[in-house]
Amino acid sequence: MTLVSPTQRPLTTDDVTYLVHASFGPRVGVLDAGPLDGGGYATVWWVRLDDDREVVLKLSPPPGTPLLRYERGLCAAEARYFRLVAERAPQVPVPPVLHHGADPAYGEWLMTGMLPGRSLPDLAAADAAVDDGPARYDLGATLATLHRITGDRFGYEGARAAGATWSEAFAAMLDALLDDAADWAVPLPVTPDRLRALVGRHVGVLDEVRRPALLHFDCWDGNVLAAPDPDGRLRLSGLVDGERFLFGDPLLDLVSPLLFRRIEDEPEHPLLRGYRAATTEPLVLDAAACRRLGLYRLHLYLLMTVEMPSRGMTGRSHPGRHAQLTALLDEEIAALGRD
Repeated sequence: MTLVSPTQRPLTTDDVTYLVHASFGPRVGVLDAGPLDGGGYATVWWVRLDDDREVVLKLSPPPGTPLLRYERGLCAAEARYFRLVAERAPQVPVPPVLHHGADPAYGEWLMTGMLPGRSLPDLAAADAAVDDGPARYDLGATLATLHRITGDRFGYEGARAAGATWSEAFAAMLDALLDDAADWAVPLPVTPDRLRALVGRHVGVLDEVRRPALLHFDCWDGNVLAAPDPDGRLRLSGLVDGERFLFGDPLLDLVSPLLFRRIEDEPEHPLLRGYRAATTEPLVLDAAACRRLGLYRLHLYLLMTVEMPSRGMTGRSHPGRHAQLTALLDEEIAALGRD
């Protein structure tokens, strides 16, 4: 595994063995283990145990690592998410939680079962002509299923950004990111006051959301696993990395699966077709919905910009990324300003 972020820590097989024993007892041994690539936050390894199980070890950032405000407590949050989905939507393929632990030296970690399949980027890298449409259709249907689960408030759990209404929670989420930007001295294309005022202009469309639906939030392609069915078609086999879940507008979950694109411009996308086939509530992408999608893209691009220093990236070290995100932010700000 190539460690790309200060939030990740190096591991050895001795470390892995220690955490396996702490999770399952000293009689369970490790036959083989290795790092998993793809993420930039936690350290993740696959582990083959001597009782024939294959598990995934996810280790939180080292204690004391500076994090964004919404990232506090993510290991426990992921365990809660997977358990909630297993209880309320057992047909959704999420990893079973095998152990959630904490240690003075290692901090928090999570052991889960390993799901079949490979991530969509890995599959595309192996075969550029692969048809992932069926898997994306399944993802849409899966998100519709997850969105039937309702929380008792909007926003994140615990002491993180939340509110009694969706507009209140969304404003709190924006404020937390802007405070993070100030802490890390992240340059933004507009002032925080202008961003707050822009969101304030659209409180009405945010408050059209009356039910806090369970949201995965982080459904970019790397967190979507797929495997061939008996007919050779790629179907969804797993949805991983549920640590950033929150409760809010189902439309928020339609942004990261089409990262850097606009779902409302692709009405026949397999994701939307799968969602519409499985939802119990009409999915209408009218003018109000499109404004909310614009706000959610703004939030995601802002998050991706603000997190750069905490991941060891700066505008100087990653000028292409910073320039791309700035341009995307400018585009959404301009469009929301016209509405």
